[in-house]
Amino acid sequence: MNRKHFVSLVLSSGLVMSVKDLEAATDHHPVKAVRIPPYLYTGHTIGITAPAGYVTPEQIDPAVKLMESWGFNIKIGNTIGKRDFSLGGTDEERAADFQQMLDDPKIHAIMCARGGYGVIRIIDRLNFDRFKNNPKWIIGFSDITVFHCHLNRKLGIASIHSKMCNSFPSDWSKAEPIQIETILSIKQALSGAALKYTGPALAINRAGRAEAELVGGNLSIIETLAASESDLDTEGKILFIEDTGEYAYSIDRMFWNLKRSGKLSKLKGLIIGGFKLKPDDPGDEFGRTVYDIILEKIKEYEYPVCFDFPVGHQKNNFALKCGVQYLLNVDANGSSLLSR
Repeated sequence: MNRKHFVSLVLSSGLVMSVKDLEAATDHHPVKAVRIPPYLYTGHTIGITAPAGYVTPEQIDPAVKLMESWGFNIKIGNTIGKRDFSLGGTDEERAADFQQMLDDPKIHAIMCARGGYGVIRIIDRLNFDRFKNNPKWIIGFSDITVFHCHLNRKLGIASIHSKMCNSFPSDWSKAEPIQIETILSIKQALSGAALKYTGPALAINRAGRAEAELVGGNLSIIETLAASESDLDTEGKILFIEDTGEYAYSIDRMFWNLKRSGKLSKLKGLIIGGFKLKPDDPGDEFGRTVYDIILEKIKEYEYPVCFDFPVGHQKNNFALKCGVQYLLNVDANGSSLLSR
């Protein structure tokens, strides 16, 4: 029933409704199932592009060689090696390169070479019409959170939050076990394997169990997208958050934004990943930890919450499929997250 017909029915029936009630009844949108792009098989092609920061061919070479060893073909985009100060080419070059990969039916996934900054400058230049008809996995984290939020809110298409090319070790034989495990999780996510990760048992965790769609990413990016077309809808979902290089007061301000905008009130669960803070300036200490900041904002809610989960700007940054159903369990033994 559309809004016009609903209003006519209300008026003709003599029902009395407040403006607020009427808006709530007519503006409600049913939850739509997120589309899962096809999983990859041997012989499929992964495109590598730099929609944000500058990266050299040498820096992505370890990732290229390893993904080729997994049986995938690699297509290197035109922005690899290009530079516009800190960016991987001009806005026009980065948008054109990403657009070509979105539209190319022979490319089955797009791996962003690195994060940094720049996706917000090109997101509105991109046309997702062909991509909507033939979705493919977009892979990355940090600044790539712009894509994760946009795909989830505007298109209802799943994506992969994970390490990128600049995180692959130059010598696989000398890589730490956690590096190997997290990078292999990208292959597992792309192939459709079940994903299960665990977090530590902490006294500040809040026990509970939730099964829902997983969304999230970098906190500062999520705040940046507020009130835009890419604004992340968190209602009824499990939200994961991480950040780096921010002062404690900035994290506090951003969590107030999440709370005041309603993003924390109707969650099914909350996952707190890695947070690396800048030291407070001497004489201007904020005096609160990340734990203090977050617990203050969620004290009135009852959903499960876990801290120090292995996602974020850190070595233990596992691949998570945004938009996919996950089961979150938090108890005295720690936390676990299982893809459905």
